[in-house]
Amino acid sequence: MHLSDETIRTHGLADSFIPPFPHRYVEKLSVWKRIRLGSKNLLATFRVYDFQNKRIKQSFLGHTLHVCNQPEGVRETLHQQAAVFEKKSPVQRHTLQPLLGDGLFVSDGRTWAERRKIVAPIVHGRRVDVFAPIMSDVAAEWCEHWTRAGDGATLDVLFEMGELTAEIISRTIFGAKLGRENTHEIIAGFAAYQKSIQVLDWLTLLDLPDWLPRFRSRRTLRARDQVHRVIDAIITRFKSGDVDERAVIRSLFEARDAEGAPLTMTAIRNEAIVIFMAGHETTANTLAWAFYLISQSPRVREKLFAEVDAVLGGRTPTLDDVESLPFTRAVIEETLRLYPPVPLLGRTATGKGTLLGNSVEPGDLLIVAPWLLQRNKDVWSLPDHFVPERFVPGLAPRPNKYANIPFASGPRVCPGMVFALTEAVICLAALAQKFDVRLAEGVTVEADCRLTLRPTSPLKMTIHHRATAHERSVA
Repeated sequence: MHLSDETIRTHGLADSFIPPFPHRYVEKLSVWKRIRLGSKNLLATFRVYDFQNKRIKQSFLGHTLHVCNQPEGVRETLHQQAAVFEKKSPVQRHTLQPLLGDGLFVSDGRTWAERRKIVAPIVHGRRVDVFAPIMSDVAAEWCEHWTRAGDGATLDVLFEMGELTAEIISRTIFGAKLGRENTHEIIAGFAAYQKSIQVLDWLTLLDLPDWLPRFRSRRTLRARDQVHRVIDAIITRFKSGDVDERAVIRSLFEARDAEGAPLTMTAIRNEAIVIFMAGHETTANTLAWAFYLISQSPRVREKLFAEVDAVLGGRTPTLDDVESLPFTRAVIEETLRLYPPVPLLGRTATGKGTLLGNSVEPGDLLIVAPWLLQRNKDVWSLPDHFVPERFVPGLAPRPNKYANIPFASGPRVCPGMVFALTEAVICLAALAQKFDVRLAEGVTVEADCRLTLRPTSPLKMTIHHRATAHERSVA
């Protein structure tokens, strides 16, 4: 985690690019100001002090909130006291339930335990050798798509990565080609939902009962329905037999609960959306951030190009190449450190617990914050800088597993972590081998977080054809 002075000096890391983050206040913020800031961007509520403190305890509107910003606290809460801190926070539940229902990401207790057993094997790392050829195929198709767009074309790279990852998750999990029309619809639906959903609603902040209906705008409900229509269509096609029989979503139809009953169609739809969102939205954000970060760091760009040219020699990367692309993976891991897709992990204590010497009472709220932890200067050298070298084997010690948690940690860790990392490395290597992606003139990028952490959209970048090492040797 900490880089030696010699490593920083030898590799010229001290002047690394510092990417954007929301303004960090120095002064104390009132509860009302935090709520006002958080309703627009959840990450705008943190002060300079918050990135330096191991834990924060604060009372507001009758709640007691504990924020964890230390590896030991992650281990203590999400691992050693996992049963106490298994339940998601009310804000996360009410924000996501309209879209996900009782899906795995927001459920808890018996429902969560039963669904986890069903969903986890679908995206488990053991299946990556089956999924990887599809990742390679789609990445190659996107290289052709970008070539057709023309040298110097301006594209919304966030949207492009959304379509790319949506196609991969559709083929790997649902066994169907979505087609550009459907991918456009689902990506637009996710984006509209994030922009329109009321993240901090007053009924939840005042701890009023869950059964009281929350206000949802017409735009939010339209966006939800838009996503549901695409997923419902995929499920209908599967039921009719009009899909690849090898589709692993079959597991949802074959699953049985503790009483031996099959999942309802609503439950299948909810879990299918969770799989789709986790497998598409988060990786799309990571790849979009990666292309932006690379475009701003000549040192990283040169190292990345040198590696993909030397390893691939003009061909599309496969699973066998992933281990031979350590710098490409380091770029992805550093991107995830700086911009974790879910930067705040909210929990509700269901019993008595502790956090770094503080008691946590039943009903208290806990936030384990990758956004703070992964930029904590007591844990990381150059915490706000883009330094992929910190993840290159041999240059620095491997980060403590409790200090770098972009996929969460403990029993609720993302079951698709290996899938996502493999997908991101293959796609980045394939596209970086063929194209130099540059930020369009006049575009300002900011970090925007309502549900997931995205770059501000549209992320306009220009794509420029690169002659690969193979093409140069032939020429």
